[in-house]
Amino acid sequence: MHQPHEPTPAPSGASRPAAGPRVLVVDDDPTVAEVVSGYLDRAGYRVDRAGDGPDALARAAAHRPDLVVLDLMLPGMDGLEVCRRLRDRGPVPVIMLTARGDEDDRITGLEVGADDYVTKPFSPRELVLRVESVLRRTRPAGPAGPLAAAGLAVDPEGRRATKHGVELALTLREFDLLAFLLRHPGRAYGREDLMREVWGWDFGDLSTVTVHVRRLRGKVEDDPARPRLIQTVWGVGYRFDPTGDHDPTGDHEGTGRE
Repeated sequence: MHQPHEPTPAPSGASRPAAGPRVLVVDDDPTVAEVVSGYLDRAGYRVDRAGDGPDALARAAAHRPDLVVLDLMLPGMDGLEVCRRLRDRGPVPVIMLTARGDEDDRITGLEVGADDYVTKPFSPRELVLRVESVLRRTRPAGPAGPLAAAGLAVDPEGRRATKHGVELALTLREFDLLAFLLRHPGRAYGREDLMREVWGWDFGDLSTVTVHVRRLRGKVEDDPARPRLIQTVWGVGYRFDPTGDHDPTGDHEGTGRE
């Protein structure tokens, strides 16, 4: 099992809130779990730890976490299955820890509902920043009115989305992506733009955006194989078309700049 960089805990900083968000750290490597937990604790989070999938599910049921840091490679029940079961119980942000180079596993993790991933070996400080970024996205930055188009309705403050009145089961990033697209109808955005505007990152694996667009299409399109609302703009990226006018050139994901 890879270990994170910076194995020596950082010095304690300023005093932290007594009751910050609860983070569940799931990793069968006690050294990794201890270092990650230490950094999160000093950053002001309440931390629970689990060494395997069943323990993680039991702890999540006993004390619902605000976010889960989940190792992909766990003994017995792997991280993908744990993520699926957590998502079945309700929306909870998940950051997946994966081995460097396992691109297929990372994409699979995103497809089962992970909101972000960090590759091992990693910097615990970077992981804390990712946790802060994901949790920040769960709280509206300020008052925001409801959005509606093409039978879709989004309530940013209540973080609820519906299609023709039926509530959609969206992950954290899927919700943010849909809300962003509804705010900017008719405008084409590249994957780099979406990563910066929706994820808040100036760098990262652009396949993250591609996977989330595909998952979102599967939930909002009548026929995800022939998307009418979230269209591919070749050589650019994606565009939300509230009219639902079909663009036959944008049926499928392609390669290149989009």
